[in-house]
Amino acid sequence: MKVTSAGLFALVSLLPFAAAQAPIWGQCGGIGWTGPTTCASGSTCTVGNPYFSQCLPGTASSSSVSTPSGSSTSTAPGSTGSTAPAPGSPFTGTTYFLSPPYASEVAAAAKLITNSATAAKAASVANIPTFIWLDSVSKIAPFGTYLSTASAQQKSTGQKLLVPIVIYDLPDRDCAALASNGEFSIANNGAANYKTLYIDPIVALIKQFPDVKIVAVIEPDSLANLVTNLSVAKCANAQSVYLSSVTYAIQQLSAVGVTMYLDAGHAGWLGWPANLGPAAQLFISLYQNAGKPSGVRGLATNVANYNALVAASPDPITQGDPSFDEMLYIQNLAPLLGSSFPAHFIVDQGRSGQQNLRQQWGDWCNVVNAGFGTRPTTNTGSSLIDAIVWVKPGGECDGTSNSSSPRFDAHCALSDAAPNAPEAGTWFQSYFETLVTRANPSL
Repeated sequence: MKVTSAGLFALVSLLPFAAAQAPIWGQCGGIGWTGPTTCASGSTCTVGNPYFSQCLPGTASSSSVSTPSGSSTSTAPGSTGSTAPAPGSPFTGTTYFLSPPYASEVAAAAKLITNSATAAKAASVANIPTFIWLDSVSKIAPFGTYLSTASAQQKSTGQKLLVPIVIYDLPDRDCAALASNGEFSIANNGAANYKTLYIDPIVALIKQFPDVKIVAVIEPDSLANLVTNLSVAKCANAQSVYLSSVTYAIQQLSAVGVTMYLDAGHAGWLGWPANLGPAAQLFISLYQNAGKPSGVRGLATNVANYNALVAASPDPITQGDPSFDEMLYIQNLAPLLGSSFPAHFIVDQGRSGQQNLRQQWGDWCNVVNAGFGTRPTTNTGSSLIDAIVWVKPGGECDGTSNSSSPRFDAHCALSDAAPNAPEAGTWFQSYFETLVTRANPSL
């Protein structure tokens, strides 16, 4: 989504846990560990296994220590109820659960189209699997209904369903832009609220339906912003909270069997040579500091963006970036992850049907003349890519073009952004109709 020019940030920023004292949820010991062995006040260094000890919330003072050798006699908290995610790609042997809110939006939109042929094509979009965005606390209760419905469908049909979701409610969300500002503020207890009001209730619902398989994209834009946008004050201020919050999310979701792909921006954001290394190091450090949660399967790219998986030729906006499409980005990033992070990917192609549309690669808002792209499939052309997916629900707006709105972002008023756009996340009828008529392959 959001993009800045290629840039690096200091290595110390990439490894925030490698300080004199580990923060809550940070690593504090284990065989081979050379980082801090004491925890921030309010947390206790607790042994998870011989290779990993972690600062867990508790009443012990910051002097609690787990030796790097892993010989501490501390024990980990009980893991009753934990469910390890099934190994392998979550897309194998499963059938998508179709998003009820998106199906309703599409059905209503199709009825507004007067051309019968176009209306029929529009209506068919409801049958294309799209991720369900849990982008506010208000979306959690309906999510419980969806899980109940999916469980009932499985029992009645015998099909194993896959419920695809997006976790997207970090405090000070969208730190480098304005269009998708969230409901939690760091200054107003946002870090705690994210855990107790958002992640914990989602986890509690998932626990009720252990038969339902869930795949999740984790916090679009958040980690990519920490690679390129720490010069933005809001991002710099949010860095530690983003890291601790994402860590908490992936640990808790992994414990209830969710398979996850961390958001990794896109080729035009982190694919530049100067950004690939820092991006890989950030993903590795976060994953390892979190204890290598078994639910983390890999990375998601091009979420809500417009890049091609494989471009016939470089779009002029790529300006010499060797990673001029998502396939090249993935092929260039994967070797840097090595064995330190699971190098499996999913790629959003929901709105990538048309190319060479933008004035700049950083233009991300309601791009004019875009079309629906390749349908979700596991036939990806690469062993690195688990699936082509539609993460962004096409037709839901990227951001308002109304300059008087508190969430107005100038990108949404550029010449290559569709005019008369409503607020981010709300339905944009004319844009949806364009996606339908310019779909490639056609609907």
